[in-house]
Amino acid sequence: MIELAEEEEEADLLPEIEDSYKSFTDNLERVRIKTMLDGEYDVNNAILSIHSGSGGLDAQDWAEMLLRMYTRWAEDKGYKVAVWDLQHDTEGGIKNATIFVEGEYAYGYLKNEKGVHRIVRISPFDSSGRRHTSFASVDVIPEIDDDIEIEINPDDLRIDTFRASGAGGQHVNKTDSAVRITHIPTNIVVSCQNDRSQHQNREVAMRILKAKLLEIAKEEQKNKIEELKGDYSEISWGNQIRSYVFHPYTMVKDHRTNAEVGNVNAVMDGDLDYFINEKLKQK
Repeated sequence: MIELAEEEEEADLLPEIEDSYKSFTDNLERVRIKTMLDGEYDVNNAILSIHSGSGGLDAQDWAEMLLRMYTRWAEDKGYKVAVWDLQHDTEGGIKNATIFVEGEYAYGYLKNEKGVHRIVRISPFDSSGRRHTSFASVDVIPEIDDDIEIEINPDDLRIDTFRASGAGGQHVNKTDSAVRITHIPTNIVVSCQNDRSQHQNREVAMRILKAKLLEIAKEEQKNKIEELKGDYSEISWGNQIRSYVFHPYTMVKDHRTNAEVGNVNAVMDGDLDYFINEKLKQK
């Protein structure tokens, strides 16, 4: 097309050439990134959990913002998203959430999102308009196939049922259909309140538990167990993998790759591919 434009002196072909070149390079980059998704479980669906950290109501609001961000990213990718667990706070925001992201390579793309995420902004909950820093953690595990054997001793489980909660008292079950399972040896706690059936919620909770135990089984060193079982006691300053700054300037920076962008609103709307791809390219 460039040669044709030069021969015919057709300058109006230039915008089409530029668009075609950008489309080609974008597709090439997507294919190149996909070749890096060669982990054992990269092709699998993903189970993503968000936990609010230090920062009180601001942190709970931040956790809810992250939930929206990942949901938007997944939907833009054409993935299906199901909310498996969601714990609202009466004052605002969420304490924690677990979503199921269904689609090819969902885990491969999301696996490096695991870690502490930090926000710096003027708090909407501070009447004095002061700047606040809050934290939330993200955990990502692959959904594992039913044919993978994970032995779980029933005596190692404590199963509790409770009434599902909802925002503003809406859509709250009238029965104790929500299920919480504690794996006593590792102190892993998983819960599900997505379905109205206690039996279905228990099945989903067991799927999450099996996936977490598989992560532990993959690691031979015992000092990895605390990290893999999701100990979020250090959701605080100095442990973040990424910072989202809304004030006094706007910037999102990944501290592992030094990738950064100035359009924080686009990132919060689910534009995460740049950060995901830069981390994958670190391989």
